[in-house]
Amino acid sequence: MPRPFRLRRRPTPTSFLPTGAWIVVLVGVVSSAVFLSWPPTERPGREFWIFSNQRLTDYESAIADWNRDHPDARDQINITLLHLSALERRMMAAATADAPIADLVEGERDLVARVFAGPIEEVGFVDLTDRIAAENLLDQFNAPSLSPWISRGRIFGLPHDVHPCLLGYRSDIVEAAGIDVSQIETWDDFYRVLGPLIADLDGDGRPDRYLLNYWENQRDQTQALLLQAGSQFFDDAGHVTVDHALNARVLARLVTWVTGPNRFCVDAPEFTAGGDQMRLEGTVIASIMPDWLAGTWKNYIPGLAGKVKLMRLPAWEPGGRRTSVWGGTCLSITTTAPDPEKSWAFAKHLYFSPQVAEGLFRSTATISPVKAMWSRPFYHEPDPFFSGQKVGARYIREAPFVPERASSPFNTMVMDRLMVVLIDLKAHALEHQRFDPIALEPEARRLLAAAQADLEARVGRNVLYRPPPSP
Repeated sequence: MPRPFRLRRRPTPTSFLPTGAWIVVLVGVVSSAVFLSWPPTERPGREFWIFSNQRLTDYESAIADWNRDHPDARDQINITLLHLSALERRMMAAATADAPIADLVEGERDLVARVFAGPIEEVGFVDLTDRIAAENLLDQFNAPSLSPWISRGRIFGLPHDVHPCLLGYRSDIVEAAGIDVSQIETWDDFYRVLGPLIADLDGDGRPDRYLLNYWENQRDQTQALLLQAGSQFFDDAGHVTVDHALNARVLARLVTWVTGPNRFCVDAPEFTAGGDQMRLEGTVIASIMPDWLAGTWKNYIPGLAGKVKLMRLPAWEPGGRRTSVWGGTCLSITTTAPDPEKSWAFAKHLYFSPQVAEGLFRSTATISPVKAMWSRPFYHEPDPFFSGQKVGARYIREAPFVPERASSPFNTMVMDRLMVVLIDLKAHALEHQRFDPIALEPEARRLLAAAQADLEARVGRNVLYRPPPSP
């Protein structure tokens, strides 16, 4: 049979790629051409990256003063606001691939710790230790506030803040019930004295009011409570030390706060409309409150004005620590800065400025770590939002007692693992209907031992940063 005749079609571009793919290729070629022919403009002066939009306003006047006094274009400060995640990506790109980075960077604690994950000589920030010592600046800072920025004995950032924690509470509800919070020294006192406020207000048989905003998924509050109790997640050499009796004791007690017959906590997340509504309605009486959160409440929950007060955190044991710490930022000079001495001069100009300290406190309630600032009048003014209390003075009183924190690059990993332990321990309590903290401690130790082994294995995989062998 003869083969049928077929007309052979000439190949077209769509014979190789569909039309949609060609559009993608075309867009890629055009955008690449535009990118390559449009080189980025470089501003003269020093780049300064921050991640807080409020600080853009707080620093405006100080930067204007600096630029006026340093007219050389190379010394002008150009401040840029970045989202924290964008700042993290740029910092890690600079640390691992020599990508461009600013001369000065403000970084949050967990982010800065990641830069410490390699050899000390490879940290991308200028070592400030000798400068601080030569200029007698060390004693001018609140000592515990330096700890997150010290790696292997060297200081790589100036502390921006202290962030001590108090307890913010609905004073209108508490005082209407005739309760005197001065009777509270410990967390056990907190439950005993305020316990009558846990109430079924609508008659459905379920409580409509709880005492504390805390839940087992609240990582930052959990870390603050562990630090308050004296927990250390690393030893001085940097080894993980989560398998500890103190950690077991605290985690067991936290489980009984969120489940069982003596539960007194509720989940009222910060920065959420639902959580704020719970605070406004009095569903939750108290919250762990670092200074910056006091400013957040003032700015974003005006309905609480005159209805709240601050008190010291209840201690874990009689005579124990009455504060903790939550959050933190530092200012660092990158090793690629062309003139680090001039950047150092600007860093001191900014962080030792009384005007900046006042602006920061008035806008966010954040107190300065520079002790010479603490006598400034603005810290000692009554605040109508907190029922006339002197908010700055109350936080300053606790500043010297905030716990020190490790700067380990593995801190985030450790806290994430401890949160798993806490959740597993709650599940164990529910499964076995066991709500006595002492009875829960053996299971807590078992879970912590497993976490310790897991963390040691994961830390050991980092070939660039290994703590020295244990003696």
